[in-house]
Amino acid sequence: MTDTDIILANCLTDATFDELPNHTSGKVRESYDLPDGRRVMIATDRQSAFDKVLAAVPYKGQVLNQTATFWFEQTADICPNHILEVPDPNVVIGQRLDMLPIEMVVRDYMTGSTDTSIWPMYDRGERVMYGVTFPEGLVKNQKLPETILTPTTKGAVGEHDRPITPAEIVEQNLLSQAQWDELAELSVAVFARGREFAAKNGLILVDTKYEFGVDADGRITLADEIHTPDSSRYWLADSYGAKLAAGENPDSLDKEFLRLWIAARCDPYNDPIPEIPADTLMEFAGKYVRLYEQVTGESFEHAPMDRPVRDRIRENLARVLPDYFR
Repeated sequence: MTDTDIILANCLTDATFDELPNHTSGKVRESYDLPDGRRVMIATDRQSAFDKVLAAVPYKGQVLNQTATFWFEQTADICPNHILEVPDPNVVIGQRLDMLPIEMVVRDYMTGSTDTSIWPMYDRGERVMYGVTFPEGLVKNQKLPETILTPTTKGAVGEHDRPITPAEIVEQNLLSQAQWDELAELSVAVFARGREFAAKNGLILVDTKYEFGVDADGRITLADEIHTPDSSRYWLADSYGAKLAAGENPDSLDKEFLRLWIAARCDPYNDPIPEIPADTLMEFAGKYVRLYEQVTGESFEHAPMDRPVRDRIRENLARVLPDYFR
């Protein structure tokens, strides 16, 4: 086997541990709720796009977990977050929250490729989206006049997120007006911090999504992940202007690379998605690592891939949760 074969064979696709209670499975993460109020969250290498799990990308779970941890630390003065400890490159143990049923999507640019993104909606002729009125004459990938919020409902695995307006959120009792106002203020503030850090490192933070919950004391708390290449879109700042002028997609450091690769080969919502070649998966892994390094200014330490990632995670979980792994 080649080194690429070994790395791909040892990716983390299954993070089910029967020793831990109250298991729930998401598109990318496996989570376990412990009786003492802690939650174990394991970031796998599974790659999702277009509401489907498509493949496994080496180091992706590690990149997501460590990128999110970095950003939680950088924004803790703006909003409390769920992290308690990070016992493994792919694992976070956090406080369990009562999660709020809305994803807060913040956007600075007219772009996107999914059904809930503003560019496809605008290109279809829609001018009022998410309660925001857009002027005529906007072009793909241009900067918006101001930062906007485009919230969605949370789709279950295999289901689509649904666009919704702030007024509908309150009318449908998904959030109170006070909760919406606080989430809106926090989302814009956290995004502004991310945009500032990204600009210092030659990146444009284009858009992102946040998930919030309420802790035992009633505080709104940032959860899940933040400013990762799965939850955010990043462009390279130095080539953005030229790409925009040429009508080309900006150079990106996020999973838009895979979305565009798929969309060029099929209709991802109606056609079977083709198998992704090994060299494409390795190229995608390199983009994740590059994003981590460019955003954080730190060198990425590749965890060994000479054995299944699952085995290492089990050892580290047994170390911090010995009552469950005997």
